[in-house]
Amino acid sequence: MTLTIWVDDWQMQCCGESFAPGDVVSRTLLEVDPEDYADVVGSERADEIDFHEEHHGQGEGHAPTSVEVVSIAEVHCRYGVPPGAMDKVNYPVPGTTVLVPVERADGWAKARPDVRFAGYLVTARRVTDLPEGTAARGR
Repeated sequence: MTLTIWVDDWQMQCCGESFAPGDVVSRTLLEVDPEDYADVVGSERADEIDFHEEHHGQGEGHAPTSVEVVSIAEVHCRYGVPPGAMDKVNYPVPGTTVLVPVERADGWAKARPDVRFAGYLVTARRVTDLPEGTAARGR
């Protein structure tokens, strides 16, 4: 059984370790409300997200989970101030998502026209028994 993990661009840029399909990594995973990701990835894809990776204290009390990375997709979308907004804060613009399959996640992505890198959708499998002498990388 696979699971889908959201990894924020800023989490990787701050203190993430790069990874690729086939890598076994250890991550602090927190359950998500798919609605929180609907504007970034679209509601259909958001419903597939099971967890998000956490590096900054919100995961205290959650044991790291070892997973084998199956695939990685960069997520890019347009950001803008919603019509009628008073706070002038940029938010993801629904319907502008661009998914780019990649062979490595390192927190940085090639610039794309009209959209900004937001994070990764990672498909992974839980690893319950690591071979002796093998350790999962990461947090």
